[in-house]
Amino acid sequence: MNVTIAMPPVSSCAVTNCAYNKTSSCRARAITVGDGNNPGCDTFLGNAAGQTRESNRIAGVGACKVASCKFNDDLECGAESIDVGATDGINIRCMTYVPRP
Repeated sequence: MNVTIAMPPVSSCAVTNCAYNKTSSCRARAITVGDGNNPGCDTFLGNAAGQTRESNRIAGVGACKVASCKFNDDLECGAESIDVGATDGINIRCMTYVPRP
């Protein structure tokens, strides 16, 4: 059985040391973003770059736990798409995060 759910796609991922990253694209089925005020990528799996097989699948944002983000609507992301990257080369996060006004 396949379930189709509309999710904002992860349009790019600059975290090359993640197991789900293939050619700057996230190949997970869906990712979860952070908690509280931290927009980290909770799906990040480090030290395993290239372990997922090449596929045409592009990840979507399955859940967003960042209540302070303007795109968060009832734990779901309302952005058109998101980008994932690293700040300071260490913290893996949703780069599309914008604090609520």
